[in-house]
Formats: sequence, C-alpha cells, structure tokens
Amino acid sequence: MPTHRSVTAGQEQTAEQIATAIEAFLAEHPHAAVLEEGKAIFDMREAKYSLDMDHGRCTLHLWSEQRNIVRRITGTRTRDGILRMSALRFGQSKPQSLELIANRDRRTPSTREATRVKYLRVLERVLVRNFPEFKPEAFRTAMDLEHSFGPAYARGSLVQGQKAWAVIGVNDEESHVVVDGILTLGILWLNYCRELGDGRRVYQGLKMIVPRGMSALTLSRLAWLNPALAQWELWELDQATEELEQRDAADHGNLLTRLVRAPNIQTARDRFAASAERVMALVPETMRGEVEQRIRSGTELAFLLHGLEFARVRMGYSGNSFNSAQEITFGAGANETSLTDANEMQLRELISRLFARRVVGGDTRDPLYRMQPERWLESVLRRDVEPIDSRLDPKHVYTQVPAFAASDRGMLDLLSVSRDGRLAVIELKADEDLHLALQGLDYWVHVRWHHLQNPDQVSGLGEFQRHGYFGGIYLSADAPRLYLVAPALRVHPATDIVLKHLSPRVEWMLVALGERWREQVKVIWRKRSGE
Repeated sequence: MPTHRSVTAGQEQTAEQIATAIEAFLAEHPHAAVLEEGKAIFDMREAKYSLDMDHGRCTLHLWSEQRNIVRRITGTRTRDGILRMSALRFGQSKPQSLELIANRDRRTPSTREATRVKYLRVLERVLVRNFPEFKPEAFRTAMDLEHSFGPAYARGSLVQGQKAWAVIGVNDEESHVVVDGILTLGILWLNYCRELGDGRRVYQGLKMIVPRGMSALTLSRLAWLNPALAQWELWELDQATEELEQRDAADHGNLLTRLVRAPNIQTARDRFAASAERVMALVPETMRGEVEQRIRSGTELAFLLHGLEFARVRMGYSGNSFNSAQEITFGAGANETSLTDANEMQLRELISRLFARRVVGGDTRDPLYRMQPERWLESVLRRDVEPIDSRLDPKHVYTQVPAFAASDRGMLDLLSVSRDGRLAVIELKADEDLHLALQGLDYWVHVRWHHLQNPDQVSGLGEFQRHGYFGGIYLSADAPRLYLVAPALRVHPATDIVLKHLSPRVEWMLVALGERWREQVKVIWRKRSGE
C-alpha cells in the first residue's frame, strides 16, 4: 500500500490512496470521532468500519449499535489532526463533508483560552470565600512542558505565613479524560511547589477541585495515597452557583466493575473447529504458527497476529429462527467485514498484507506495523511473562479480568499469579504516558476488591476461582502486587514521582524493557516500592 500523505486540491486520488489515508489515520488515532456536516455520528472506540475498493471506487461503511451509513469517498485531506473526506451518498451527486477527528474538543484555541481564564477568576473568588484565612497566590493556566503541566489545569497556592496548600482545579467544559487526570497533575504540582519552596514554605498537602458530579474516579484513587506525605483533599465545584463541597475519600461507593466468567477453552475450541479451519486454510502454511487463536468467551474466537485481531468467529442466530449459527468476520482494528464465498480473496489479501508488513523488524512508518502497539506487547508477555518477574506463573495469565464498566482506558491489563499465590496485576504501555502509575492503581484496586469479595466458607474459593480462574492454585489472602511495564525510553519521568506518593499498602514494581521488545523481552531495570 502506498505511504499515507496529504493530497492538495486538484490532485486526483486513487481508491487505494483514499483507503490508505483512512486506514493510516485510524491506525494513528484509534479513538477518533466521525463527524458528518459538523455533527458527531460515530465514536471509533465503539464503531466498526469496512473499506471496499471495487470498480476503482472507495466505499466506506461505518456502523455501530446506534446507526449504519455507507458513503463513497472521492478524496481526502489531512490537517491539524483532522482527516477531511469528500463523501457521496448513494444516488446523490453533491459531495458532503465527512471528518475523522483525533481531538474531540472542537472548541477553537481562543474559546478554550477564554473559558480557562474565566474559570481562573471564578476559582480564586471561591477560594477566598471558602478559605478566608489563606491568600490565593500565583494562580495560572500557562503551559509548562518541562514539568508536564498543560493549560487545562488551573494551578496555584493558598498561603498563610509559612503554611501553604498546593491547589489544582479543572473547569466543567474540559473532557472526562482531563478531569480524571487531575490527581496525577496534582501530585506533580505539589511536588513542584515543595521543591520551589525549598523548605521556606511548608506545603501541608493538595486541594483538588473538580466539576460537580465528576469526582468518582479520583475518589477511588485518593484512599491509596500516602497520608504521611501530604494531606489530600478533593472538592466539587458548581461553577453556576460557585458552591464548593468536599468529598470524603472513604465514600466512593461501589466499584463499576464486573468479573467475566472464564470460558471452557476446550469446549469452545471444539465448537469453533470448522470455522477456525476455514480461516486458517486462508493462511499460508508456513505462517500458521504465527497466528494466535484466542477464545474470548464461549461465543467468540479471535485470530491475531502480534496482538492485532484480523478475523473472528461469533455465535449468533440463523435468519429469523432461534437456531444458532456462526458468523466469520475479518478486518484489522475497527475494520470489519462479514466473510462470504465471494470475498474470501479479500481476507486472503489482508492476511498477505499483514504477514508482509506486521513483522519483527518491519517498517515503523507502516500503519499495520504501528497499529495497537500495546496489544503487540501484550501478546508477547502473554506467551512468556516470566521475564517481568521469575516468580510469575506462565500457565495463568489472563487479559482484562475484571472488565471495567463502560470504560475504555486505552490501557491493557494482564492478571497473573506468583508462585507464592499472590495475585499479580500487570499494566502495560508501549508509549509514554504520565498517567501510567494511577491507571495501574485503578486496575489493582478493582482486582483487590474482587479478591476480597465474599469468600466461600465451604470451598475456601474466592470470587476469581468461582468464576473459573486460577484452577488448582491456592491464592494468598494478601493484596495483589502491581507491575507497571513499559519500554525504558517510554517511561514518563512523572511516573517515579507519582509512585513515591502511593500508600505503602500498594506493593509495586516498575519494569523497564529494552526498546527491541518485539524481538526479545529484555528487562533493562526494575524499581520496587520501599526501595
């Protein structure tokens, strides 16, 4: 496939060039949104798509549980994180605007800045009224890349003589992702204030201020910070009324999570045997050993190459009857097409492209090579987790158990067990992310919660084993260990600062891998809690 590039007006694109542009953009931005005539119609975290290039035309099919559209794409142009497409509805000759946008915040820079400046004034007014004994000092929203501070967060101090509090707030027009990131940035801000104060001013702790009704995730994290290092306070602000209310870290309600029952692997393999044979027959014999066949549930089998799913079999119903039937679909990422006798060659061609381009030592600019790097890393560690820690049991490695309710955190989680029976939460990241530590903590909290839930007094089995995991293993009653795994050059400097502020009750290990982990997993260094 040709290399993705922007095309200027007047240049005619081939169907293959258009399809490549769409594929490359979604490989780079898998969480993109789709806008038609300025209105958001799809979230690519939940939607699927297929591309058809028959008769020299590129046809894009997009669908989700809410809607289904088909458009012929006649041209594309990429600029500022937006892929603009000229799209034709069937039967119409006038093209419409269809856009893929990487950044969901559609406000102009000047509008965002005005909102943040206005919030800064509101925040200072609220702080003066609610903490009259303290004086607000040096509040700003300016970008500070050196210290990882972005303009979405208002930062400053409350000062009373030599006593002070670090304060960070976020306005109600920012996204949930920005609001949920406040604790990471708050810890960094507190650390920065203390270093800048150089002991002349004593910072008691951190006050975080979030929009009303948006504190749940931060609350669940607060209980696992170290109270010996700082006082931690979380407040909700109603910007319309300017009312400020403190939230109790002990009051974060039920965790939005559930355990997925482990499928009977052999029964599922027998059920899908005929469909699996049909798919594997399209894979060249010399390549079949590279394909991972994963039973996702009793009703779904997935086919993956280095973590990238390219085909799947699902149980469904035949026509209007209640007779069960199996459907085979194919496509990489969100791209998905039902397999028929007529399009078997398309699947064969997809497999050929995948095995030619998604290979160890491949072209790092290629969309199929770059797509879903965390899943590639996950597939490597799922085969052999022992390089992370020799105590881990390679026979028991599960993916995303428990499942987060209605959440796509952009992270991959593995759950394993060490030889002493301690559960092991493994959080993976292939690229730099300053939120790695707290996202790992999120998963650790959920696993710990399920592990301690309702032990069976008769069998002695906990919730995980009652759901079919860790068969034949005696699980320790101790809390899980937390492993944070990333390539050494992709570990954000903020990670170490955040980890130092976690409670001693969280036993963690930060594991840095060599950059050539696709070829061989090699640990460059490890850091442990308590060291």
